[in-house]
Amino acid sequence: MKKALSIAGSDCSGGAGIQADIKTMSAHGIYAMSAITALTAQNTTGVTDISEASPAFLSAQLDAVFSDIFPDAVKVGMVSNTALIEVIAQKLRQYKAHHIVVDPVMVSTSGSKLLKDEALEALKTQLLPLAEVVTPNIPEAEILSGMKIKSPEDMESAAGLISQRYHCAVLCKGGHNLNDANDLLWKDGAGRWFRGERIDNPNTHGTGCTLSSAIASNLAKGMDLEEAVRRAKAYISGALAAGLDLGQGRGPMNHLFDLRSTFVEEVG
Repeated sequence: MKKALSIAGSDCSGGAGIQADIKTMSAHGIYAMSAITALTAQNTTGVTDISEASPAFLSAQLDAVFSDIFPDAVKVGMVSNTALIEVIAQKLRQYKAHHIVVDPVMVSTSGSKLLKDEALEALKTQLLPLAEVVTPNIPEAEILSGMKIKSPEDMESAAGLISQRYHCAVLCKGGHNLNDANDLLWKDGAGRWFRGERIDNPNTHGTGCTLSSAIASNLAKGMDLEEAVRRAKAYISGALAAGLDLGQGRGPMNHLFDLRSTFVEEVG
């Protein structure tokens, strides 16, 4: 069985973060492991509190995973401060981790700020250069590229800048009222568009976490990056189309929409 590690924050409501990553990896037949960067008190309406892991404890978690069950891919999500980013970067280099997918989480779906201002430079200089692919949404791509994105052509320019600057592939995600559900993968100086149909479902809590974890899962299986992205987008579409409706805000998706098992079927 292939293995993947999620380094991210915990979402107690189960729709994003570590919980979404584990569900996604499991749905892909991957053995999922986690290193928790922070505990968050959040639900579909917002984040009410954050308790960060200490750098020493995060380091211990990473040592425990890498020294025993070495992951075939690593997804990095919410990391809120410089010290934690430095620990992650140091451990990824130490263990020579591969297939690293960085989701540069800066703001939650509900609008809560998740990355401290002082940590942005560490994210740029220490984590992004280690990534095989980074998966920013439009606002995150604007911050990383230093330019406004108002059109598909702007997405191409921004993705090219980010890729050149940090020496990694870039999946610039559409949405945010731009370019519908079309995503742009920029790799080796060229771009490829992945067209998607926007699904009429307001429940999008954790879509970024889920997409990056699906990509990591596919890379762990040995797929090339383009195929990993294509299949990840198909998975997201299926999870959204399942139409799960939970909570009073932007609810989660059904990560296990494709699971068929005698242990899943309802009784009575």
